[in-house]
Order: sequence, then C-alpha cells, then structure tokens
Amino acid sequence: MIGATITDPEFDRLRRFFHAASGIRLADSKKVLVCGRLAKRLRATGLATYRAYLDFIERPAQAAERQLAIDLLTTNETHFFREPRHFELLRQELARLAARPPQLPVRVWSAACSTGEEPYSLAMTLAEVLGERPWQVHASDLSTRVLDDARTAIYGAQRAAEVPKALAAKYLLEGIDEFTGQYRIDGALRQRVSFQQVNLMQPLPPLEPFDFVFLRNVLIYFDTAAKKRIVESVARCIRPGGLLFIGHSETLGGVTGVLDAVVPTVYRQRT
Repeated sequence: MIGATITDPEFDRLRRFFHAASGIRLADSKKVLVCGRLAKRLRATGLATYRAYLDFIERPAQAAERQLAIDLLTTNETHFFREPRHFELLRQELARLAARPPQLPVRVWSAACSTGEEPYSLAMTLAEVLGERPWQVHASDLSTRVLDDARTAIYGAQRAAEVPKALAAKYLLEGIDEFTGQYRIDGALRQRVSFQQVNLMQPLPPLEPFDFVFLRNVLIYFDTAAKKRIVESVARCIRPGGLLFIGHSETLGGVTGVLDAVVPTVYRQRT
C-alpha cells in the first residue's frame, strides 16, 4: 500500500471526479502532485489502490472523506497584502465611498479566501480608511480545511511579517510561552469578517450586493467557458459602480464583456 502509484485510468477517473466537484481540470503534469497529496489518505483508510480509494469516496456515506480529498487537491497559495497596487486602489475607492450615506455598509467579498490572509488584509484596510463607519468583509472558499484555518486566524512569524508594521502593531496579537512566534488577528477585526463555503462553479447562495469583489488567482485554473460562467455569476453580486479585482496574470479579455476595464486586472460594474 505504501508508495502506491496512480495508473492512467485511475488518474483520468480522479480528474473527472475533481472536475465535477470543483470545475477545475487537473493537467497531466499534476499526477505526481495528486499522488503526494492523496497517498496519506490511502494509508489512513487502509486502501491499497487509488481505484479502491475512488470507489470509497464515491459512496454516499463518505461525504466527509470526499470533501477531504477535494480539500487536498485544491491549491491554496496566498499572502497578506498580495499585489499591493490593488490595495492602493481599494483605499482610493473607499475614500470616495466615505461620502455615501452611512446606513449603507461598505461590503467586500474575498471570493477565494484560502487561509484568510486576503480577507484580513481587506479588513485592516477598511478599518483604517472607514473607521467606525459600517463595513463588512465576507470570505468564501471551496475548501472547508482552509476555511477552518481562516476562522482560527493564527499565523506564523514568517507570514505575519508580510503585514506592514503599523498595521501589525494594531491588528496582530503575539502569542506568549508555547505560542511564541505565532500571531492572531485581533478579535474585534475578526468579528467583522464572515466565512462561508462556496463553490463558484455552482449557483451562488443568496448574497447581498458587494462594493468590491476580490476574485484573484482563481480563473487561471479554469477553461474559458468556466471563467465566463464564474465571472458573470460573480458580477451579478456587484453593486453598480463596484469593482472586481482579479489576479495579476489573469484577464477578462476574450472571456466576457459584462464589466468595464479600469486598469489591468480591475473591472467596474456598469452603473
């Protein structure tokens, strides 16, 4: 059992399973990655082959193991204040919205939040610009594993060092004794961030309109038809004049024209 390799038919079957669950197509080059991530689940379940494991997770009673497999196959690379120019533009837009009637909260959606660095970066930015004005950050991901980490909001020293010092002093709490070298997001800030499991390839759950949506480094994993479906679904959740942010290596050119380009990787909902 230990060191089991995945056959081509097993890999094809696994790709179909993962695509049906997430909309993401695993390339041929991902075979080694799949083995590395799922091998420990074969050992944990006492199964000798990937075929047996696939048979196992496709049983209706194995929803938890099925979700765990999806979690393990999902890439979740993220950082605090990733792509700083996006946050510079966000601050400018927030200053403009500060003149809006205060009874309408500013709402931001981190639509692929991973372990929470992005939504907490957004929350720090909103807190600094808007102060006591009502605002909310909503965060979602396909993976329940990373959502659990995001809710816990504890980060190691290397990751915490990505937060600008002035903001770290206000919003990061340093652990003591056995927790030395670990940092937790301040409780008041955590209360302004909500988390929800969302599969962007499925019909979206009921969501209130957002002023800003961060959908960064997600579209690179999908084909053009899936990108169009995701973007147009997400765009319906953006208020008129609101912004969609995508990753620095992504574009909506040739995908959809439902939003107007502002600068590269930033698009505005039509008013």
